[in-house]
Amino acid sequence: MTRRTKIVATIGPASDSLEMLEQLIIAGLDVVRLNLSHGEIADHLATLGRVREAADNAGRHVAVLADLPGPKIRSGRFPDGGVTIETSGEVRLAPGDQPSDATTIHVQHATLLDDLRAGSKVQLGDGAISMTVLEVGATTALARVDTGGRTSGQPGVHLSSTAVRLETPTAADLVLAETMSEAGVEFIAVSFVCGSNDVKRVREVVGTRAQLVSKIETRAALDDLDDIIEASDAVMVARGDLGLDCPIEDVPHLQKQIVRACVDAAKPVITATQMLESMITAPSPTRAEVSDVANAVFDGTDAVMLSGETAVGHDPVGVVRTMAVVAARAEEEAGYRRWARMLGRKQRAAGGVGVVDVDLQITNAVSHAASEAAVDADVAAILCCTRSGRTARAMARFRPDARMVGLSPDPKMVRTMCLTWGVEPIQVDMYSTTDEMVWFAVETALESGVVEHGDTVLVLAGAPSGPGAVPRRGHKSVATDVLRIVRVD
Repeated sequence: MTRRTKIVATIGPASDSLEMLEQLIIAGLDVVRLNLSHGEIADHLATLGRVREAADNAGRHVAVLADLPGPKIRSGRFPDGGVTIETSGEVRLAPGDQPSDATTIHVQHATLLDDLRAGSKVQLGDGAISMTVLEVGATTALARVDTGGRTSGQPGVHLSSTAVRLETPTAADLVLAETMSEAGVEFIAVSFVCGSNDVKRVREVVGTRAQLVSKIETRAALDDLDDIIEASDAVMVARGDLGLDCPIEDVPHLQKQIVRACVDAAKPVITATQMLESMITAPSPTRAEVSDVANAVFDGTDAVMLSGETAVGHDPVGVVRTMAVVAARAEEEAGYRRWARMLGRKQRAAGGVGVVDVDLQITNAVSHAASEAAVDADVAAILCCTRSGRTARAMARFRPDARMVGLSPDPKMVRTMCLTWGVEPIQVDMYSTTDEMVWFAVETALESGVVEHGDTVLVLAGAPSGPGAVPRRGHKSVATDVLRIVRVD
């Protein structure tokens, strides 16, 4: 059985050459992440071109995710060489972009004093330096340093999302989203999402040219989680900033909550941040990191993500290989059959309550039936014929034991399915009848080596209604309403 959990890797100076990209893809990379917070847009577009060439050379489908920077509050610049902020000391916080020092930290946020209250938490950088506001005056706020340390440059300043409502997406984000979607990336990640309207603003710019990934990294997003998932095509558990905005001991539990909600909704979910971070410099991960990756697999995540490990690390290919091995081993113990039964019970209990899209209700019912039939018939593979990817995502919710193949005539949709758990994407010709569709699916799976003569396969699809089939009036999508079990002769 091949690895089912997908791997997302961030590309940077250590990994952006054509040769390195090919090696990463061969090692198991499924989705490339371009972090637009760093570098020039022209460089990212050039990397996108190399990714396409490397994927062709490697003979694999690879998706590309462009990650928008989002709003960022930074301090005024600290002196060259940095300063030490002493634990238990006191510092002044002032709005503005003037230089900062060990006693006064200027914050590039005009409404800083309006947003702070006595008891507000303020953190620098990745949270290593944390402060509690004691009092807010007319020109500065006085804060006690709870955890001190050295800092330099212009570190980010984290204020609670419940106290500060930054513009998300920013005007610059929308320009970047327009540029990258026009360039053909499969996914756009929206940073610091606080509500579903943030996602909808990006949707207005991107349209259907790219799918949207909402990064859950604020407390405010948790309060609107269901609506954010509904508005998104996929979700990222961005544990770094989430651990700044929420108590750090809550993060593992929030991770499980978000992953389960996404799987229930058939939306791919990425677990991110510090998964194998020690491998930026070390040849092997820590035991705790290996456990972290395995636990994300046990949670049911669709994908695990690498950041600095592949962007600036000393051995990006080794990191991807390590991630692949750990994820594959964890899948052997993941207990997905129990997950499928639980999801089936929840679906039966809910029935049609709250479902306004009848085609979605049909898709849910047929994919559940397919998960049961795949076990009863002991099928070798489940073939999901899809133009929108919806059939494959609906089937992937049940985490079937059988190999799962996503077949689509749309090359971009084929790449998009690289993010969905367990789906092996294959491009096929257009079909016009159900019989033709089933025949093409089985024939393609046979030619690709997915199945052999004598195997039993399950074919799942939405019945075609001619080229460019569209939803019926008043419906959001074409229902998945074809389920056939076929003996490969």
